[in-house]
Amino acid sequence: MKAVTSLQYGALGLALFLAGCAKDSTPEVTPQSSITQDAAKNPNTPTTATVSVFATGLQNPRGLEFGPDGNLYVAEGGPGGTHLSTLDNCLQVPPPVGPYMGSPTGGRISRINSAGVRTTVTDQLPTSKGNELTGGNVEGVADIAFVGSTLYALLAGGGCSHGVPSMPNALVRINADGSVTMVANISEYLMTHPVLHPEEDDFEPDGTPYSLLSLRGDLYVVEPNHGELIKITTDGVITRVADISATQGHIVPTALAEHGNFYVGNLNTFPIVEGSSNIYKITPSGQVKVSETGFTTILGIVFDSRNRMYVLENTVGAPFPTPGLGRIVRVEPSGQKTIIATGLSVPTGMTMGPDGNLYVSNIGFGPAANGGGQVLKVVLN
Repeated sequence: MKAVTSLQYGALGLALFLAGCAKDSTPEVTPQSSITQDAAKNPNTPTTATVSVFATGLQNPRGLEFGPDGNLYVAEGGPGGTHLSTLDNCLQVPPPVGPYMGSPTGGRISRINSAGVRTTVTDQLPTSKGNELTGGNVEGVADIAFVGSTLYALLAGGGCSHGVPSMPNALVRINADGSVTMVANISEYLMTHPVLHPEEDDFEPDGTPYSLLSLRGDLYVVEPNHGELIKITTDGVITRVADISATQGHIVPTALAEHGNFYVGNLNTFPIVEGSSNIYKITPSGQVKVSETGFTTILGIVFDSRNRMYVLENTVGAPFPTPGLGRIVRVEPSGQKTIIATGLSVPTGMTMGPDGNLYVSNIGFGPAANGGGQVLKVVLN
């Protein structure tokens, strides 16, 4: 993300947002007036989705997923760390993003029941915080997924370059007692299997994995900084599905879904250019091509039972991430787009619930996100 100047927040580009989010101090939920105003700029008339706060008290919430027990599980970045990464003899994240401050614990997974009550599954996962001069972006647990009844977590706040030399970025298994078992060392894989076109001016040695998907007993990960899609078996074997950087360059791929093929949305670099993010279709053999265009700062993709795609956009209409400018767009199989909700505050993840409604991580980064993060329920009327 070469051209991000003093607000360049780093690899994922997402953790990136804190300076731009400093003014975010209160929750914002979509008012009908916001939808109407947005519709004035869009040829498609948005439907009325009812948006409400489902849960609060989260720490930098990111990916979320319903478990086989019917509860909602949320990956959280945590509070950030205290150990300075430059104290360790390892390759560093370049300024202004680095150096990071990390801790081996504090990254968290929460369980939220149907009443919106949160309990901690584990808080024994790494958390890290970027250079305070650029807002101190927080990384931690990026996403979660289930294989059967077993919970897996994707770590983005670990590794020596994040100030956590004792625990790399990895796929880990969360055991029934809350203990953690490492399944695959993603940091090591990224360092030993470089992509074709890494971005040298915005390079995180340990990477910043963002999205995790469970599919037919295996797990799939999108890594935004290096730019690739990888497959990880439950016994820890990592293989590359696609080097996205090889054909698309440094586009910061973030969101991942599967619907016959893989679908990946990209955040893109900063400053934000409205409409510059795309949905990419990736075949199981690794062929990458643009599927849908005209989006902005994509951080979530899901499909419903009617083959409709929902796309979560973090910020639309500002050069840097800004509270209140997030939205959800529905894409019909025909390609027609409809805005269904606006006014979201730096949303970072989205899932479809068993009730057929969307659940969104809101206030996913920024000063208010450390304890003020939310999950929103978006009822698709």
